[in-house]
Amino acid sequence: MSAPQHSASAHIETLPRSIQLVMLLGLIALAAFPFMGSDFYVAMVNRMMILAIFAMSLDLLQGVTGLVSLGHAAYFGIAGYVLAFVTPAGEPISLYTSLPLAVGGAALAALVIGFLVVRTHGIYFIMVTMAFAQMVFYVFFDNKALGGSDGIFLNFRPDAVLFDLENKRVFYFFTLGCLVAVYLFLRRVLWSPFGRSLAGIRVNEHRMRALGFGTFSHKLAAFTLAGALAGLAGFLWAAQTGFVNPELMGFHMSAHGIMMVILGGMGNFAGAIIGAFSFEYLLHLFKDLPQIGNFNTGKHWQMWMGLFIVALVIFAPKGILGLLARAFAQKEARDA
Repeated sequence: MSAPQHSASAHIETLPRSIQLVMLLGLIALAAFPFMGSDFYVAMVNRMMILAIFAMSLDLLQGVTGLVSLGHAAYFGIAGYVLAFVTPAGEPISLYTSLPLAVGGAALAALVIGFLVVRTHGIYFIMVTMAFAQMVFYVFFDNKALGGSDGIFLNFRPDAVLFDLENKRVFYFFTLGCLVAVYLFLRRVLWSPFGRSLAGIRVNEHRMRALGFGTFSHKLAAFTLAGALAGLAGFLWAAQTGFVNPELMGFHMSAHGIMMVILGGMGNFAGAIIGAFSFEYLLHLFKDLPQIGNFNTGKHWQMWMGLFIVALVIFAPKGILGLLARAFAQKEARDA
């Protein structure tokens, strides 16, 4: 019994060949960048790749399953804190111990919270996810034993034995490998029977339930998997920056993730990658806007970003990926 194949107008699941070519060229550019860019820009692109993993994990919920979570950053932050707690002060911890612990901790938190929140729908789901995330935020913010508002420093990156993650270029390629692996894994999930069931739940959950699908278990599995992948992103963020604080779990982090998914295009994971890179680029662009008279335009970057997102949603509901696909389709039509 197959899940419905219908997809909402704001989603692109099948990537045209032109978009696949753009993604391949982007991968080549990312692989070459460490040999051309300065350490500052290499670190910036590394952060963009980590945020792209975070955005893809959220796209599994928002774009594929239709669950809009305002608390997804909680799992991002929990994994970072797990790495901080298990890393000794005087020596690095093994990558092969710390990574499963961090990702597993985020997945366990997502499983427990998800067991409660996926029973709700619509605005109630949105508000309950935000409420749980705020609870997690204040547990760490108000507790000095957990670092409090000052956060925790990490003295070492995990020890991978076979390669040196303390080397910036090596860590960059490790992050790139994680980005590619997560993308390929999620694309496989999207077109698996499980992924088609999630798409069916997004389109019409009542019909899926009537067809005999266990929508609760499917949504809980998606919620847990998304939390685990957000945990992977949080682990990489903590390893790169050497610092974690409660702001990683804040509402603004979840909101930024949602904007990344909308900006790039929902439901295919390629859009989440494009959205993460575009969001970070626009953030720096708007922050660097010049002062006009007594008005500091760069200080109000959130306003410009908000206006840009609103305009994109109105004129290009499929995001930047949809714009690219439409542009390539028009070009092919003219050339035909």
